[in-house]
Amino acid sequence: MTAFNSDVPPSEINFQCGDAIQVCIAIEREGISFYEQAIKKASDSRTKEVFRRLGKDERDHSKTLQAKWKHLQPAVNKRSPTNEEVNRFIQTEVKGKVFDIDLLKIPDLKTDLDAVEFGIACEKRSIEILGYLLGAERKIDVKVVFSHLLVEEKKHLAILEALKADLLKG
Repeated sequence: MTAFNSDVPPSEINFQCGDAIQVCIAIEREGISFYEQAIKKASDSRTKEVFRRLGKDERDHSKTLQAKWKHLQPAVNKRSPTNEEVNRFIQTEVKGKVFDIDLLKIPDLKTDLDAVEFGIACEKRSIEILGYLLGAERKIDVKVVFSHLLVEEKKHLAILEALKADLLKG
């Protein structure tokens, strides 16, 4: 697995708690889209159930993050309307890069195992991005946001790896 490397070094971005939440929401939205499409492609009931569960987790995480974001809005609006560095990071390093939904249209993803392996690769990318951001961050509140989602993404990875093992057994 190649280590995540960004064109936008996180040390050059002055992440605030709200910025970290926005990055995490973008990652979760990618996951929601993937799992919704993956459910439609899956044929095995175990695979469908795991994708449903992970999609629900992603939606729940996103709702929790959005509630935190809403709570922080008054303070964020006083600081500045938008953090362009964070928006650029989301656009260049997250959107379409964590869960590359267009790949689901490739004919190579014909089986449930293909979709599970793709999901594993995507969860690993999200873990790499979050680990990269966490490693460069000094602010405790920002670290907490990245750390929380990192733990959740590692849980998803473990679930997908267990499903892959089950599918390989037959």
